[in-house]
Amino acid sequence: MLTQTSFQGKLNKTEDLFIPFIEAGDPTPEVTIDLALKLQEAGADILELGIPYSDPLADGPTIQRAAKRALDNGMSLQQAIELIPDMRANGLEIPVVVFTYYNPVLRIGEEKFFKLLEEHGAEGVLIPDLPHEESESVRELALKHDIEYISLVAPNSEERIQKIASEARGFLYCVSTLGVTGGENQLSSEVTDFIQKVKEHSPVPVAVGFGISTNEDVQMIRQHADGVIIGSKIIRLVEAEVENLKDDSKRHEALNRFYENVRELVE
Repeated sequence: MLTQTSFQGKLNKTEDLFIPFIEAGDPTPEVTIDLALKLQEAGADILELGIPYSDPLADGPTIQRAAKRALDNGMSLQQAIELIPDMRANGLEIPVVVFTYYNPVLRIGEEKFFKLLEEHGAEGVLIPDLPHEESESVRELALKHDIEYISLVAPNSEERIQKIASEARGFLYCVSTLGVTGGENQLSSEVTDFIQKVKEHSPVPVAVGFGISTNEDVQMIRQHADGVIIGSKIIRLVEAEVENLKDDSKRHEALNRFYENVRELVE
């Protein structure tokens, strides 16, 4: 009999999922914790915690700037993972999926990386630049350490959709468009056909990301997918308040504005 994973144990539903992305250490490690809690309060079902990296190939300029701010603060892969217990101690209950490129994992070592994730309470990991065909050892380590390995499937993956989707765990990240994150007006009518193809083969919820920046985008995706992933737009909301978030006397009000803006985006 299959046992319930820690990811499934913390996930309260499998439809209408809101999955926001924030960058660990942006604008400070302490504020990252505050932002995570505000996102949970705003209805987030899963948190994507980005590991800052100097060459984020899948990310547009908004997330690149966030990564630079975090790196300038000295944030590292291990320090980012170590934020998760602090989030838990302050009341974060939703699953945390660590979003990282493969090079930082390679540098620290795959086994050590997954041991860190397990020890610090992460429930999932997503590695966008690791092709599915080259991920077998990582997926095996994820299973060993009770971590859900989140797969991505893109519009140019039609011949691979069935294989990637059928092996998906946790949720399946469905990339709505080719290119990098953060573009505006990238959604098209073809996306709905693509989502349907993916859902036919996926045993887990299908969540859509890339190019989702308005409430209209969110509502459209919700009609066809099980979840919506929002990265660059969330980071732009953080960016708009960076200086206030770093100021102890202004942080509370800045976090409340951030919360209200997120609610307006997803409600």
